[in-house]
Amino acid sequence: MSLSTINDRLDLVEETIQYPQLRQDIILLLEQTFDSLRLVTKFTYGRGDADDLMELSKTILVTSSIVDVLHEHATSRNSVPVDTAPATSDTRRRQCISMLERRFDLAQPLELAKRIQHAIDEDGLSEYHRMENEEAEEMSDLAQDVIGREAGEEDLKSLPKRVQPKLTMITGSFKSATDGREDVHIMKRNASTTLERLHKSLDKMTEAKASLEQEMRQKMGTESLVLKWTPNLAHIAHVKGKDAARATTFYPRSLSSSKSTRSFQIPEWTSLGAQMDETRFRIRTEEQRVLGELREGVVQNLVKLRRNAAVLDELDVACAFATLAMRKDLIRPILSAEPSHNIVGGRHPVVEAGLSEQGRRFAPNDCQLGDNERIWLITGPNMAGKSTYLRQNALISILAQTGSFVPAEYAEIGLVDKIFSRVGSADNLYQDQSTFMVEMLETAQILKEATPRSFVIMDEVGRGTTPEDGIAVGYACLHHLYHVNQCRTLFATHFHALTDMTKDFAKLGCYCNDVLEEPDGKFSYVHRLRKGVNRESHALKVARVAGLPEDAVAIAAKVLKELKGLTSDAGVASTAA
Repeated sequence: MSLSTINDRLDLVEETIQYPQLRQDIILLLEQTFDSLRLVTKFTYGRGDADDLMELSKTILVTSSIVDVLHEHATSRNSVPVDTAPATSDTRRRQCISMLERRFDLAQPLELAKRIQHAIDEDGLSEYHRMENEEAEEMSDLAQDVIGREAGEEDLKSLPKRVQPKLTMITGSFKSATDGREDVHIMKRNASTTLERLHKSLDKMTEAKASLEQEMRQKMGTESLVLKWTPNLAHIAHVKGKDAARATTFYPRSLSSSKSTRSFQIPEWTSLGAQMDETRFRIRTEEQRVLGELREGVVQNLVKLRRNAAVLDELDVACAFATLAMRKDLIRPILSAEPSHNIVGGRHPVVEAGLSEQGRRFAPNDCQLGDNERIWLITGPNMAGKSTYLRQNALISILAQTGSFVPAEYAEIGLVDKIFSRVGSADNLYQDQSTFMVEMLETAQILKEATPRSFVIMDEVGRGTTPEDGIAVGYACLHHLYHVNQCRTLFATHFHALTDMTKDFAKLGCYCNDVLEEPDGKFSYVHRLRKGVNRESHALKVARVAGLPEDAVAIAAKVLKELKGLTSDAGVASTAA
């Protein structure tokens, strides 16, 4: 990624920090948008429906409002910045907003959005979903009833929880079928000329049905007569009560009857009903045709919509970065082409947040890697923060190159092509790889691929084998990173011999952290790094804090003292020789 692209992102983040009202306006508008990239992809594969069209049209219209906000901000600057900035910086950020605004392509997408809004009936769509939900609830209630009556304990174990019976008594929920339900249309009547004509024709037929119904009632004196359609009998006239006997005089032939009801056919209604059914079918067909045209319009605007979605994503990320910077006290990093790190007061944002919840403060640390010291070899006690330090500098580097502000007091970072990490311990037994094998595989990848522009963090390389082998592997890694890869590296280790073995590495610096011990035996960690070597790992202190039995700790202390004595004697003998 180029420096100019990263700085443009940082300018955008800084602008939304300096002008909180701009940030709030954009966030409120972004909350009204949908995932247009996902929606466009659905249409590309022919799976988009009316709901997707409505969401896409709303996103396009909201995007137009966002462009208006950006344009007004770039041209007027009526809002007041949080901090006064140099004129050059302010002008550069204003140009960044204008460039972002110009990247939107909304002419044809806006036409598409208006077509969608003009064609799709949102109220009808909502009613359609309400009816779907009712049908689903009826089916769910039926399932609950069947399960409650027939399922045993073993049957319930294999059923999904949502259809398992509730603890309360289950009562059946069966609604009687109703006829005369109004048609629900997802398209507006004027979505097309053909659709408008068909709806007018259907309206006339509906009026004709009402007139025929009223005419039959008056002719036969049957106030209960209704003209309806049923799945079994199709278009029929239905009467009940005393009207059943009156209707028999005019229409003696009955399709079905009971003691209180009678159904029969009226030729005029049979003909009219068939015409209405055909018109309804043609309306559905025309709605599908209009829907197909709108879906095709989305595909035709595929590239423009995806580009607009990408710009919206950038705005969304910039506002999120700005909000995070304000909450976490982050600063703008300076990016350069030089292969160096100059971080003052760097922090690990996740660890810092965890400590803050406990009422504790994070100890910040500096990191200066470059021409003078390309590798930092870090020693010190367990639990004193070596691993956290490695991770925080890698995280700061990543945040900076994504265009985010970083947790530090000052940060000047040279661009890196890759960040390599060898931390933690884990095995892969499925592929027959031990902990040490996994460690070596990751280390091998780093030594093969790291370049002078890379940033490497390595934590406890060689821990999975004997001390002698571990020291040999650790030294080989440092030698290769220093002479071959020549990249910026933070290398943490408990193999203190490595500090002596690398004394002739002119661009390698040794740093450490400490344990502060008190006369009463209590101790605390000094998390701030200092230049030098700490040859005490204080592992037994960690073991005691972890709850290792005191007799075990005492034995360990005795063995450790003996081992140190043997090491000291060996050193004296070597000197005498």
